Amino acid sequence: MKVVDVRFGHRRPADRVIGFDDPRPALSWRIEDMADEWRQAAARIEVTMGGTPTVHDVAVADGMFLPWPAAPLSSYDSATVRVSVAGADGVWSDWSTPTTVECGLLDKTNWNARPITPEPFVGREDPAPVLTRRFTVGEEAANARLAITAGGIFIAYLDGRRIGHDELTPGWTEYGKRILSLTYDVTDMLTPGDHELAVILGNGWWRGNLTWAMRTNVYGEDLWLLADLRWTDNTGDQSIGTGDSWSWRASNILANDLYQGQAADTRMPLLGTIGDDPEIHAVRTIAMPDAAIVPMPMPPARVVDELAARDIITTPSGRTVIDFGQNATGWVRLTVRGGRAGDTVTLRHAEVMEHGELGVRPLRNAKATDTFILNGVAEQQLEPMLTQHGFRYVEVDGVPGLRPEDIALRVVSADMDRLAWFDCSDEQVNRLFLNAVWSTIDNFITIPTDCPQRDERLGWTGDIAVYAPTAVRLLDSAAFLASWMVDVDSDRGSDGGIPVVVPQVLDGPQLTCGWGDAAVLVPWAIYEATGDTGVLADNLAMMDAFVDGVDRLTGGTHIWAGGFQFGDWLDPTAPPDNPGGSKADSDVVATAYFAHSTRLVARAHAALNDAEGAARYEELADKIAQAFRDEYVTVGGRVLSDCASVYAMAIAWDLLEPGRQFDGAANRFADIVRTTGFRVSTGFLGTPLVCPALAKAGHMDLAMRLLLERGFPSWLYPVTMGATTVWERWDSMLPNGDINPGEMTSFNHYALGAIAGWLLSGVAGLSIKEPGYRRIGFTPNTTGALSHAHARQTTPYGVIDAAWRINNGRLTASLTVPVGVTADVTLPDGNVHTVGHGNHTWVVDVDVPERRIATIRDLIDDTALFSELRDVLHECGNPMYSGDNADVVFAGNAKAYLDDPISELPTVASSRGYCPMPELIVTAVNVFMTRHGL
Repeated sequence: MKVVDVRFGHRRPADRVIGFDDPRPALSWRIEDMADEWRQAAARIEVTMGGTPTVHDVAVADGMFLPWPAAPLSSYDSATVRVSVAGADGVWSDWSTPTTVECGLLDKTNWNARPITPEPFVGREDPAPVLTRRFTVGEEAANARLAITAGGIFIAYLDGRRIGHDELTPGWTEYGKRILSLTYDVTDMLTPGDHELAVILGNGWWRGNLTWAMRTNVYGEDLWLLADLRWTDNTGDQSIGTGDSWSWRASNILANDLYQGQAADTRMPLLGTIGDDPEIHAVRTIAMPDAAIVPMPMPPARVVDELAARDIITTPSGRTVIDFGQNATGWVRLTVRGGRAGDTVTLRHAEVMEHGELGVRPLRNAKATDTFILNGVAEQQLEPMLTQHGFRYVEVDGVPGLRPEDIALRVVSADMDRLAWFDCSDEQVNRLFLNAVWSTIDNFITIPTDCPQRDERLGWTGDIAVYAPTAVRLLDSAAFLASWMVDVDSDRGSDGGIPVVVPQVLDGPQLTCGWGDAAVLVPWAIYEATGDTGVLADNLAMMDAFVDGVDRLTGGTHIWAGGFQFGDWLDPTAPPDNPGGSKADSDVVATAYFAHSTRLVARAHAALNDAEGAARYEELADKIAQAFRDEYVTVGGRVLSDCASVYAMAIAWDLLEPGRQFDGAANRFADIVRTTGFRVSTGFLGTPLVCPALAKAGHMDLAMRLLLERGFPSWLYPVTMGATTVWERWDSMLPNGDINPGEMTSFNHYALGAIAGWLLSGVAGLSIKEPGYRRIGFTPNTTGALSHAHARQTTPYGVIDAAWRINNGRLTASLTVPVGVTADVTLPDGNVHTVGHGNHTWVVDVDVPERRIATIRDLIDDTALFSELRDVLHECGNPMYSGDNADVVFAGNAKAYLDDPISELPTVASSRGYCPMPELIVTAVNVFMTRHGL
């Protein structure tokens, strides 16, 4: 028996973690190589501080986010931890491998430095400044730490060598309230002798362009640097911090902006001219910012992947475009051979091609262009560092004879581990899952953005509210999202509302359905995936405030009605210029979300052992649900606005009375899915719930039909169009290759990719039943056209592997469970098995129910027959069915006749004769019916 992967908070396991942000790090670990039926009963935690070990015995059933057992740490304090565990038999394991945590500078008062800014003033459109300090190091340098942050983005160098490999630091936070710092161990770089610390400052979010209004200087006009370098050598403790003794000079970066790109003159050194040069200037010391300066609590942005060029395209206009085969975020690294000094290389980025040329219209005001003036060396490598682009294609100008091996896409994202893998018998579904993974990577750089490419890239709360449960399954994004939630809370209004984007660069906080619910839904999603109650404790006041604010707004009616709402944003039937024009009534949607968030707040209080708070919010949730039913639902289950989104919410969130009301709503929901031809008919808020709600309503077969549909609008339509990320609109690219005419069109928006979470839980059948995966469900989905599915999920306890395969009417299901997890396995034969850790396999027969086609509904439910009928109608020569969506047209015609006997099929298909040339339809359908004996 072995204890492994001891970790601090949500940090990745490592021998040493530096720059930690919490003086009381929560502790977690995994257990391997345990006998069957073994369960942890106790843990022994050894904490060594200042050379003195102390041992803390705790009675705990697992090793997930245990409170720090020792004295709190101070800035730059460190502690080394080892863990041993025992089961009920009292036999202790060996100690785990020691791991050390070291805090960063936890408070502004701990800095031996003052912020500095270039003097004279360096403007936003001037070359990026390099702030420098020369110093001398004695013999035997040790324990060298550089703490650093900036107003702007920084890249630090010591003697021309880059410090660390983080990008776009310190990232984007609500700078007026919280600025992040980073800590680097530079001991190996401090050799005896003279050195120069040099830091390039870029505009970044601090004063670069933000939003489609192209706002600048949002946080200030002056760039500034705060750096604190400490070490010990043979002469004692040493420290240099930013102050009057620093100077600055211009870099070779002529211009930089996150939206617009970067320009550089590589004839000059990157860090400017070093030495006694008249262009070296003094700096000005400024006051410490009012905001808190805290160690970065989340993974920093880094280059996480590198993609080779897939193809070199010559466009109809003669331009050279590189296709990397994958939409991603970051920049390119380009090698130029034989370039002449003074020549210019231009790189222009875009996500798609439109009719053979670079499709730049969706970028709006973002130029997304990098330029480099060459220095004339035989082989020169070009790469920006103070910008970021979202792209698959890059147009290259000024590099004749470009070869694929000369260029690579450097993918930049927060440095998060991937947690989930999925595959099944349908390759396009596999691509859909991968598209969601990529859109998460591409939009999780320093905050969860809506898109990474156009003049926006904002932290929209509604997008992540619906996507967070999927995000935390796909990537180890708990710390990333938890950090962003600190800023969400700091922007909370007095009424409990939060802004629609955080950091807040648009309107102020407001009570808004879906977008405002991020205050509740995101912390809950983190907790559900990790089991970390600390996230709930940190956000509980905000969660309460939001629900309480909405409750006050309703004036005791518990109906959230009126006021501004985005509603079921980007409903596919909404016109391109009115993305909020959804079928779902905004009041119905708002009240449903109000009930759901209130229920989750009650559960949060329960998880934190606050029985009184849990009971209070549980009672409120019951009252809201009752008000929802009284106001919006008939006795028979018809929900106001009668569209898929409102039924999905009512069913998924238990807002209906069991029995007649639930059954009626479930049946009506299913018929809506049928009569839309299994096309998606929901927007941002409803889409994540449709398939889970159909399955809950007993219509897993229809959920699978909806998933596997290829026609527009559907999840797989973008895949058929070559998408490698999730699109903002169901038709961001039209079938004819035109970009959607709407002004708001992105090809990398994760929100509609929330279906990826259901691919894991609904298709592969691997669901979370208790927070942190302490208990899971495994229900092989044998309904639909798939012959196999497989999910691999990394959890706090270890890797869960779940797979099922059907062959010749027999199901083989396999499940690997790590120590500490209990699994409830439900098989198609009705048997339920509860198992613990280990490898498990089951083989059972799968009965395929015989379909009897008695009604129009039965025909629609038969995938093969309905598909053939679509082709028959399309080819019959009647103009009503001449398009590519004959199945949708027929399903719409059949809306009122689903219970009609199948003998009425010719009449239903021909709109009861009220259409041109109905005889063409009737004849073709009669032949179809005769062929199948209908």
